[in-house]
Amino acid sequence: MQVTFVSNYINHHQIPFCNAMYRELGAAYHFIQTEPMEEERIRMGWGENLEKLPYLLLYYEKEAECRRLIAESDVVLFGGVEDEGFIEERLRADRLTVRLSERIYKEGQWKAISPRGLIKKYHDHTRYRRKNVYLLCCGGYVASDFHIIRAYPDKMFKWGYFPQFQEYDIEELLEKKRERRRKDGRLSLLWAGRFIDWKHPEYAIEAAARLKQEGYAVSLTMVGGGEMEEKLQSMAEAKSITREVVFTGFQKPDKVRRYMEQADIFLFTSDYREGWGAVLNEAMNSGCAVVANCAIGAVPFLLKPDKNGLVYPNHRPDVFYDRIVRLIKNPEEIEKMGREAYHTIAEEWNAEKAAGRLLSLLKGLLAGKAEFAEKGVLSRAPVIAQRRMYGYLSGSPEKR
Repeated sequence: MQVTFVSNYINHHQIPFCNAMYRELGAAYHFIQTEPMEEERIRMGWGENLEKLPYLLLYYEKEAECRRLIAESDVVLFGGVEDEGFIEERLRADRLTVRLSERIYKEGQWKAISPRGLIKKYHDHTRYRRKNVYLLCCGGYVASDFHIIRAYPDKMFKWGYFPQFQEYDIEELLEKKRERRRKDGRLSLLWAGRFIDWKHPEYAIEAAARLKQEGYAVSLTMVGGGEMEEKLQSMAEAKSITREVVFTGFQKPDKVRRYMEQADIFLFTSDYREGWGAVLNEAMNSGCAVVANCAIGAVPFLLKPDKNGLVYPNHRPDVFYDRIVRLIKNPEEIEKMGREAYHTIAEEWNAEKAAGRLLSLLKGLLAGKAEFAEKGVLSRAPVIAQRRMYGYLSGSPEKR
C-alpha cells in the first residue's frame, strides 16, 4: 500500500506521525510539501533538520515526481493546502482520498451564509459527499462546520496533531514538580504561544495580577513572542507583577517542553480561531494540570473536564480565573489531573496509536470492509453546535 501525505509544509507537530508511518511503510510513504515554510515558523525552530527526513519531497523542486505520486498512490492524505488543483483529478477519478482539516469557519459559522463561500465549499467538498473520500477532523468543531455544508455524511472522524511523545515515569515527574514547589514556595503557571490577539495572553497576565492581589503565591512564565509583547510587559509593570512574571521570548520546541516539565498548571487561552493547539498535547504529556478555553479545537477531543483538566466558556475570564483558584486551593487535583492528562496522551493520543489505527482503517477501506474505532483517535466525530460545546463538555448540554 502506497500512502502519500500532501500538505503546505511539514512541521514538528506532524513529524512524529510521519515517522511512525514511514516505519510501517518504508519507501511506500511520502510527505509532499507544497510551499516553503513561513519565516516566523522557522524562527520558532519548526524547520530544523528537515533535509534528513527520507520521506519528504518538495513539490516546488520535484513537481513531476510529486504529481505522479498524487495520481498513483493507493491513498492520498490531503491537508492544509488552499489549491484544490493538487487532488481535483484524483477526486474526479474517485480514488481513495482522506482529507485532514481544521475547521473552515474559525471566525464564525455565520460566514456560511456567503453565496460565494458556499459555491467554493460545494466545489471543494459537498459535490464529493458520496465519493470515495473521508474527512479526518482536526478539532472538535470541524464536524459541525462541514455538517453545515452537507459534506462527508457519516464519514467524519476524530483526528488531530501528534507532537513527539515523551515517555516519563509520571510519578517521578510529579514528585519533581512537588519538590520544586516546596523549594520555591509558589505554584508555577505557564503560558506558551505567539503573543497575538486571538490567543489572549492578556488573560494570563490579568489572572496573575489578581492572584497576587488576593494573596496567592504563584509565578507565571510567558513563553513566546509577537505583536503584543510590549503591551503585555507594560501590563505586568502597571500591575506590579514583574517579579512574578517571566518573559522568555521564543523558545525551540524542546526548550518549551522543559518549561512544561517544571510547570504545575498550563494556561491555554485561545479562542475559536485556534484550530487545534498542539501545545495542549505537549502540556498534557508533561503532566501539567490544564485550564483551557472550550473554544480551542483540541479541547473537546483531549480534555475530560474534572478528570484530566478544566475548561471554561469562551470570553469568560472570570470563570478562567475561578478554575485556576480551584486548583490552587486543591493541590491534590493538580497532581490527579496532571497524571490523567499524561495517561491520555500516553495511551490514546499519540503518533504511534494514530498511525496504527489509520493504516488499519486504510487497508479496510481499500478492501471494502473498514472498521472504525469506538473512542478516541479515528472514532466518529460528533456534530455539536459551537454554542453548545461547553455544555456538552460539562455533561449538561442545556447549560449553554
